[in-house]
Amino acid sequence: MNGAPLPRHIGIIMDGNGRWASRRGQPRIFGHREGAKSVREVVRAAREIGISALTLFAFSEQNWDRPPDEVDALMELLYKYVLEEHDEIMQNSIRLVAIGALDRLPNLVREPLFGLIDESKENRGMALCLALSYGGREDIAGAARRLAEEVRAGRIDPDEINEVTFESRLATAQLPPLDLLIRTSGEFRLSNFLLWQTAYAELYFTEVMWPDFRREHLLEALDSYRQRERRFGLTTEQLAKP
Repeated sequence: MNGAPLPRHIGIIMDGNGRWASRRGQPRIFGHREGAKSVREVVRAAREIGISALTLFAFSEQNWDRPPDEVDALMELLYKYVLEEHDEIMQNSIRLVAIGALDRLPNLVREPLFGLIDESKENRGMALCLALSYGGREDIAGAARRLAEEVRAGRIDPDEINEVTFESRLATAQLPPLDLLIRTSGEFRLSNFLLWQTAYAELYFTEVMWPDFRREHLLEALDSYRQRERRFGLTTEQLAKP
């Protein structure tokens, strides 16, 4: 990789588990289990490389409409992940964060998840954010609702609402701005993930399905990112000025 800065915050749409399993004649949950191995390796690699925040799209608001047996299996996998990764998260000073409609998660998941979030809140290493029962449109609607409630309560004047105040009400307010969004499995859409936050993020799409995604694939995405010029609406000439 060249000497350009690393992204501070990476988001990943971990796609392709079901298709990966189907191509091998296996049930979809087999792909999700293999995908969990990719999660472990990518989290470890991101921390070692020096990424400040990593947000993983683990379960969308729309995923609740999947077959009940698949949803149950995914919740079981999440439960096991939180338990099995407890020591590594704490030993490496990772701060666990979760965003989304967390009240929809079963108690089986909520109790250990909230416990580890609380236990790791003072950690100062990488922030690992799990997007669970999350939707970008829902996040934006929630921020608008919170601001409307503050206006009604007289805590903020409507004229004070701008991009900064709005962004501070989003679920990701505690994280750095999103720099790089990765999507696996050859799909080219955002699927309702971090819609506001992707406004100036670099997008990286790969044919690699999530169960096959490993450290070397993350490095390829970072290499692509570091070769790009991020202008944020300016011109190349403006950026070149001291």
